[in-house]
Amino acid sequence: MPAKKKRTPTARKRATPSRKRIAKKATAKKTTAKKTPAKKALRKPAATGASPKAALSEYRRKRDFSRTKEPSGDAPPAAKKRKAGKLRFVIQKHAASHLHFDFRLELDGVMKSWAVPKGPSYDPAVRRLAMQVEDHPIEYNTFEGTIPQGEYGGGTVMLWDRGTYGPEDPDGGVEALRAGYEEGDLKIHVQGERLEGAWVLVRMRKEDERAQWLLIKHRDEFADPDYDVTAKVTTSVKSDRTMEEIAAGKGGRRVWSSNR
Repeated sequence: MPAKKKRTPTARKRATPSRKRIAKKATAKKTTAKKTPAKKALRKPAATGASPKAALSEYRRKRDFSRTKEPSGDAPPAAKKRKAGKLRFVIQKHAASHLHFDFRLELDGVMKSWAVPKGPSYDPAVRRLAMQVEDHPIEYNTFEGTIPQGEYGGGTVMLWDRGTYGPEDPDGGVEALRAGYEEGDLKIHVQGERLEGAWVLVRMRKEDERAQWLLIKHRDEFADPDYDVTAKVTTSVKSDRTMEEIAAGKGGRRVWSSNR
């Protein structure tokens, strides 16, 4: 057999890349990675701890306040006496393009908001879909009336429930609420005129620009699988009017006009 030719130093050099060349390739890869365009971020309500002005940016973006009487959130709401440490919650029944219940919790100067198509249930076995929407100003808590059809959110709005709430663990304080919201496991205890007891909001996933959550009743002395609260209670907690009476303007009327 003919003897194998020894590789010359030049051939050996070609076969084994130098450390310098390896380093240059690695640097080139890093540079390429940096230039890769990032995916478009989903719009979402501001994280807890943000200023009310920043948190309400999406709310304001959807509305033209030269054409609507909805509160802009610029002015602080009128001070009202309330128990120290208690935060407000409201539920507004809203007959827009689809009937739903707007579930709102006060946190860091705004109302964190979810649209619940079927409304809350006292049955712990029932999981209600809750689509998170933009944060709303505190002043929105008292609204009941009609938004003209064709306008943003057009339809009848009823103040269906109101009260105060806090963390399920009374020793947790507002920090427990912030942590639960950020983690997507918000355990709360509400004291309303229609809703009472322990509930949890569990974040599931994001779809389009909105996060999907589930609203679930915890098992406690208020849980009742046989009580359909949204079917039984059909009048306003503020005016005792039905949706039809509010739409007809009976007992006083307040109309908001909004253009997105």
